[in-house]
Amino acid sequence: MALITWNDKLSVNIEEIDAQHKKLVKLINDLSDAMKIGKGKDIICNIINDLEKYTVVHFSKEEKYFDKFGFKETVTHKLEHKKFVNEVKKFKQQFNDGSIGISVSVMAFISDWLKNHIMVSDKNYVTLFQQNGLK
Repeated sequence: MALITWNDKLSVNIEEIDAQHKKLVKLINDLSDAMKIGKGKDIICNIINDLEKYTVVHFSKEEKYFDKFGFKETVTHKLEHKKFVNEVKKFKQQFNDGSIGISVSVMAFISDWLKNHIMVSDKNYVTLFQQNGLK
């Protein structure tokens, strides 16, 4: 069963951003599934790498629009992004070092952060993005 199920609450009603959020949800679900069925370290590491890379790609896209459209909460929002990327990098390093495994608490942090970020922080830019032609 998926850790995160995509639903209307997660949608920001902007096709490009929703597609990126869905990809992040899929990567998190893939990581959760790999952990649950005991996939090998290499497979899990590849998923973590993909999650880290795609998170940066997605955040960069949002931040480009923040700057382009003059989003008033840019500084705070970018800081949230930076903190999450740093947490994923820290988790990845600890996993690679063998000091931690993928646990329920790590997966809960990642999934809760993404859901809360989309449903609270990301909802704050929707009107601005739509007013500037994003659909």
